[in-house]
Amino acid sequence: MFTIGRLARRTGAKVQTIRYYEEIGLLSKPPRSEGNQRLYGEQEVDRLAFIRHARELGFSLAAVRDLLSLSDSPGQSCEAADVIARCQLEAVEARIARLQSLKRELERMIEQCQGGKIADCRVIEVLSDHNQCLTENHTDAAVHS
Repeated sequence: MFTIGRLARRTGAKVQTIRYYEEIGLLSKPPRSEGNQRLYGEQEVDRLAFIRHARELGFSLAAVRDLLSLSDSPGQSCEAADVIARCQLEAVEARIARLQSLKRELERMIEQCQGGKIADCRVIEVLSDHNQCLTENHTDAAVHS
């Protein structure tokens, strides 16, 4: 058994994140020592590693919750886990497409810039007038990346 600080160091998670995961039910409330410190074991290390890996892959907290629930019942079909992973893959592919669109737009702006004065700068001009953009909606990619 070890404290929340040791769990954080061992897993690379922040103490605040561990507490948050406990608060929202992704991690169980741990037993406490006589000094009222949280005490964790290997099971919590494994569960936190699962959560962190899923989050690094971009899964939402709701999807992580569902995946954890599925992992708690190892005898059932993995169809539901596959569906969750496929949805995440589709979201990643959509994000990549938006980012590629942003990349093309930025490359075009830079390429068309003559390097003269700001009054003639294509970058400033395009940023000032959204109608000059190649794509209509690239705000999602910029905000979420």
